[in-house]
Amino acid sequence: MIKQYETVFIATPVLSDAQMKEAVAKYTDLIKANGGEVVYEEDWGLKQLAYPIDHKTSGFYYLIEFKAAPEFIATLETQYHRDERIIRYLTVALDKDAVAYAEHRRANRAAKAAAPKAEPVAESVVEAKSEESVEA
Repeated sequence: MIKQYETVFIATPVLSDAQMKEAVAKYTDLIKANGGEVVYEEDWGLKQLAYPIDHKTSGFYYLIEFKAAPEFIATLETQYHRDERIIRYLTVALDKDAVAYAEHRRANRAAKAAAPKAEPVAESVVEAKSEESVEA
């Protein structure tokens, strides 16, 4: 039975962009090679940690939503544990409500990205008021 999962991992902050992309590719390829399907990926970027981990105060956060068999999760987490680039990880199974919320969040994110940047309205209102006062 295929279930939907969400995994977030924190990579060490000393990685370059290319090394981070390589780490992400390793895990997405692992998911696909084991019969899974990557649904969504999101790079959260470099963030400060709540507490130091291995003497590091920041890390690269990355989220992957995927569908896979429950037996695969042990394999994925074993790979996380063996990879010295990964300092923390968490994988959770999504129930139907969480899947609906994730789809809604993705749709909102896509709508924001597709929407054109609107010109600030406040400036045009101020200009219109100043023109009215000049005419009076």
